[in-house]
Parts: sequence; structure tokens; C-alpha cells
Amino acid sequence: MENSKSVTQGQGLHYFRLFGLSALGVFIFFIPISFNGKTSIPLDHLVSLLKSGLGSGTSWYAMAMILAGAIYPLITKSWRQSTTDTVFLGLKWLGVVAGIFAITGTGPAALQSPDMLPFLFNKLVISVGLIVPIGSVFLAFLVSYGLLEAIGILVQKLMQPIWRTPGRSAIDAVASFVGSYSIGLLITNRVYTAGQYSAREAAIIATGFSTVSATFMIIVAKTLGLMDIWNVYFWATLLITFIVTAITVRIPPLSTMDNHAQHREPECEPGNRIKTALETGLTVAEKAPSLSKSILENFKDGLIMTISILPSIMSVGLIGLLVAKYTPVFDWLGMVFYPITMIWGLEDGMALARASAAGLAEMFLPALLMTEASDIARFAAGVVCVSSVLFFSASIPCILATRIPLTVAKLVIIWLIRTMLSLFLAIPTAMLLLG
Repeated sequence: MENSKSVTQGQGLHYFRLFGLSALGVFIFFIPISFNGKTSIPLDHLVSLLKSGLGSGTSWYAMAMILAGAIYPLITKSWRQSTTDTVFLGLKWLGVVAGIFAITGTGPAALQSPDMLPFLFNKLVISVGLIVPIGSVFLAFLVSYGLLEAIGILVQKLMQPIWRTPGRSAIDAVASFVGSYSIGLLITNRVYTAGQYSAREAAIIATGFSTVSATFMIIVAKTLGLMDIWNVYFWATLLITFIVTAITVRIPPLSTMDNHAQHREPECEPGNRIKTALETGLTVAEKAPSLSKSILENFKDGLIMTISILPSIMSVGLIGLLVAKYTPVFDWLGMVFYPITMIWGLEDGMALARASAAGLAEMFLPALLMTEASDIARFAAGVVCVSSVLFFSASIPCILATRIPLTVAKLVIIWLIRTMLSLFLAIPTAMLLLG
């Protein structure tokens, strides 16, 4: 009798983990609430409260994170692994110098104009520095207790015909969107090296699903003034990103890559998909670590991600802003995208094309360059920031650090295709939703 009672209690705990804790994660990231006269998701409210509580201390916190990010590769010796890592070590230390200029108000006068260091540091770096660690704490509720795995089973029949990847790749896709591209790439590389993905499947997932997380999307939305339509922006961006991926898998260079995998995924039995999804989710919930351990692990990952990205944002972001302001480089590159913006007769067409081109350097640049644009152009820029997936300040070096056989040239070609398709879909979507 006592055994059956303990089994029932155990099952109840597993159901609570799968449905209760996962629902809390959904609430934190996706359910808008009104607080202090502002409507936004709970995570955004928490970050705003912390930011106002810390006051000027937020600047010193962000500077400490930038410095930690420059020191970390020296401690781990990861900067020796490749030429790319060595180059980025230099960029991280350049980010330290830029951070010192920003916090002290010193350095060349051109860097202290409102649209340069002050904007980059105060509006972007501080926000990212706060939202990623805090967001990572609550990711434990969303990614640790079976929700992702259950979703993976449910969408298994969609993945192969639409994106030409196994059902389990849905976990990578959602992990990237609600966690981070680094988590998604970590999963992808691990599964690929185990022989469960082909080179083509791993490349599709890395370049098509491993985009910036929901927490980073909040920064983009805040920068572009889109938080009042956060759910519309989020779901439209997710849909466009996955549509673009469905197209890019069917054209070179992805379509021509090797598709042999040593261990293929078993098919789910017909008619049992919901039952299998529930059982899989409950199994994960049962085996999941305690909530405190999950939160600690996620927080640690969030901190490492924060210190890894902040120095690069500071340096590559500043270089990108300087290039955008003082050189015609992005004007030239933007001409590739201008015909697409011109088709839709967009008022800020050239500015959007130019900003989209800047996204190759740093994913935030389209948002940074389009803050004063029309509603439709800002929405389209916000989508392109995420849907283009690839950028040199973080995601491309992360992909190059894996075993997935992708070169810089292939990655740039894929970025070009993705950006063109993203613009072609984002502009009419914005017109439909905001017009």
C-alpha cells in the first residue's frame, strides 16, 4: 500500500515537473503582464526592476563582465585552438578598451557621439549583461523538464519532409530559440560526432536553427521599440526563420553536402505519437536534476555566455557602427538587398538594405541602425537580426569551432541567401501585421 502511494506521489511529481514547471517557464518568457504602467513579459519586468535597483552600478557590472570575457580565454587557453579564436581574443581586449572609454567618457571624440559608444554600452551591453544571466535562470523551467523532448516527438513527422532533418533536431531548434545558439550548437555537434546526424543535417541545424535566443530577441525588440507587440514579433520571427530554413536546405551549398549518417533515428509507431510524447516528457522529467541544480547549471552557462559575448559586441559592434557611419562598405553590400526592399515600395528601403548587410558583422547592428525608421522597417530589421542566423561576432566562430564541415565561404553564402529570403518575407509580413 505504501509502495503504491509512493509510486503515485512520484508520478505526480513527474507530471508537476513536466506541466507545472514548464508552464512557469512559458509564463516567464511568453505571457505579457502589466506592471508599473508597462505591458511586457515577466522576464523584461524583472530585468527592469534589477536595472533600476542597481542604478549606476549596472555600468560597472557590465564592465566587469567585459573584462571577465577577455580574461576567460586566457585562463582556459581556448584562444590557442584556432586562428579565429586568436583573432577574437584580440577583439575581446579591444572591447575592454572600448568599455573603458564608454564608462569613463574618455577617448576619441568621435566615439563619444550619442550614436556610438554611449548607445552601444548603455542600450545594448548593459541590457544583454543583465537579461542573459537572469533569463538563463528561468530557462531551467523551460528546457529541463521534458517540454522540449515532448515537442520533438510531436513534430517528428514535420522535420524530415519540411527541413530534411530527424525529429530530434526539433530539440536543437527549440533549444536555440529559448536557450541560445551555443546550447543548440553544443547539442548538434555532440549528436553529429556520435554519427546520428549526417554532415548535411548538422549543417542545416547549425545554420538554420541555431539562431539567437528568446532572451536576445527581447533586447532586439526593446531596441526597436517592439516590446508592445512582443508575441507578434516573436512568433512571426520564428515562423519566418523556419520558412527560410526550409528553402535554404533545398539549394546549394546545403543541398549538395554529404547526407550519410551512421545511426538513423527510429520512427515513432503510428497512432501513438501523443502517448509517446507524453511518456518521453515524463521520462525526462523523472531523470532531470533537482530544480536548484538545474537553475545553478543554467545560470553558470548564462554567465559564461554573457562574458563570451559582451566584449565581442563592444568591439565588433563598435567597428560595425564606425564602418556604417564613416564608410560606404554597407552601402555597397546593401545594394544586393535593395531590389528586395524596392519591390515592396518601402519608405526606408535603402536604409533597411544597408542595415541588413551590417548584420554579417554583428546581429544587433540592423536593430541599432534602424531605431528611427518606420514601424514596418523596424519590424523587418528585427526579423532579419534573428532569421539571418549567421554573424561574425559570435555564431560563425562557434560553428567553426565544431566538427561540422562548414567553411567561412559557405557560411557567408548561406548568410547572403538567408538575409535575402528573410527580407523578402519580413517586409510583407510587417505590412500585413502593422499596416
